[in-house]
Amino acid sequence: MTSGSQRAFSVFVKALIAVDGSAESTTALQTAARLLHSADRKLEVLCVAPEMPGRNTSGRAGRTRYRQRILAEASRILEEAAASFTTRAGIVNYQKQIGSPSGVIVDKAADYDIVVVGARGREMTGELGLGPVASRVVEHAPMPVLVGRALRSEEGIRILAAVDGSAASLAAVETLDSLFDLDSGEICLMHVAETPWLHLGLEEDWQTYSEEDKDSSEEGSLERELVREGEIAVEQARKLLHNRRLSVSTRIDQGDPANEILSEAESGQYDLVVVGATGTRDLKHSMLGSVSFKVAWNAPCSVLIVREPEQVA
Repeated sequence: MTSGSQRAFSVFVKALIAVDGSAESTTALQTAARLLHSADRKLEVLCVAPEMPGRNTSGRAGRTRYRQRILAEASRILEEAAASFTTRAGIVNYQKQIGSPSGVIVDKAADYDIVVVGARGREMTGELGLGPVASRVVEHAPMPVLVGRALRSEEGIRILAAVDGSAASLAAVETLDSLFDLDSGEICLMHVAETPWLHLGLEEDWQTYSEEDKDSSEEGSLERELVREGEIAVEQARKLLHNRRLSVSTRIDQGDPANEILSEAESGQYDLVVVGATGTRDLKHSMLGSVSFKVAWNAPCSVLIVREPEQVA
């Protein structure tokens, strides 16, 4: 039996969408409404109002006034969220709560198939990034997280799925196939062979090698082996995609995974990047920095992050 992203999906796609009245959260809601399966889905739109800030010196009456005011503001935000749907939403419930926004979202996440949060995009500020709530949700939520940014395409979607053969990246492709509306879409399965000497400062030296020297060197043999592993990983991911109307292409690059993924996402004008999050058990990425987190923070489009499935007794 499995838990996390590998648990059996319910008959309905259950999505928890966090809104806070910002343009970013409204965009994320609209993006989720378009990307997720439109049939048989339940969307829970949640507004978490913050606790009374600072030291409480106003007594019970002050706390009551604050609670009434902040819940009224949350109701207004939810009404605006309801009016922002531009596609058939399915079953939608609206919920407001007082507490720590990131804490409440993470605590609720296990009851849903996917969690949706907003993030800055260039169409809003000219800068990319995750706010403090989205950052904590991406880091701690046990279920798949969609960081929703504005879609580029009016019809169909372009998807870049990063695959490396890990359980996390395969779970990410399975989640994409299970939860998202892929009709008339295009997907590129991308593998980046992470050559280890790049992180030892040897990239420049390696580039000066002749092709003959590369072919005969131990580094060259390792590079070819990494490329072969990438071809296997891409083929594994391809077999997981069951939507016949989805156009599938592949590419294998070499270099730093996060940088190569971000570069392709920008140049390829993608609507969605899909990545697996291996967690701290992956010592290499623990030392180098999280690829999934870097992509979520810096991608010019929406990002789906799926954690490595965990086996439980």
